[in-house]
Amino acid sequence: MGEPKAEKVAIVAEVREKFQSSEAVVLTEYRGLNVTDLAALRNAMRDAGGEYKVYKNSLVRFAAKELDLEIEELLVGPTAIAFTGTRPDGKDGDPVSVAKALANFSKDNENLVIKGGMLDGKLLTTDEIVALSKIAPREELLAKLAGGMAAPMQQMAGLLKAVPQKFAFALSALIEAGGAAPDESSSEEEAEVEVSEEEAEVEVSEEETEQTNEQSSENENEDKQDAGEPSDEEEK
Repeated sequence: MGEPKAEKVAIVAEVREKFQSSEAVVLTEYRGLNVTDLAALRNAMRDAGGEYKVYKNSLVRFAAKELDLEIEELLVGPTAIAFTGTRPDGKDGDPVSVAKALANFSKDNENLVIKGGMLDGKLLTTDEIVALSKIAPREELLAKLAGGMAAPMQQMAGLLKAVPQKFAFALSALIEAGGAAPDESSSEEEAEVEVSEEEAEVEVSEEETEQTNEQSSENENEDKQDAGEPSDEEEK
């Protein structure tokens, strides 16, 4: 196999760059597809975040040889290659969406034949590409994953928020306690003092009650004397 002509070097470089930068590559045979079919397929690929390009097999072989890609058996017949690229909204395309677009198109148009491809440098058979097309797209999987993690993450956020609050409360209590646990002997002494104070309060309360009763009795006697009645002591 001879070296490509100078005017074809740029095309070989383009194919090589796309092989290197694309997450997934799918080689197809487009024999029998007319211009309208190819336009519809390119639009479907663009919406899926892919790019559909037709190259001469000889130029693809040069690019594959430089990258040590073993795809020689796939470069038979008219070949068009689908690469993962960028969607119209600017988001990156993913291998599942590209494989799904090709598989769906081939169902309606048997002239599109999926021959094989690569995913992250690993060769894929036709059956593997079809299986890949049946997986949920990346965004859908991420949405499900995010939904499943939302509740645990909220619980974790609440827990993490509560930790410093509880720690601050515990630290404040420790500071108020003097930075250490209270001494047992000190606690016992304080308890004895509290008991003594309670007993003293009871005694004072009893004395005050007796004084109050005596004062009340004296007041009643004085009232009786003023009214000309005998007092309690005179009656006795």
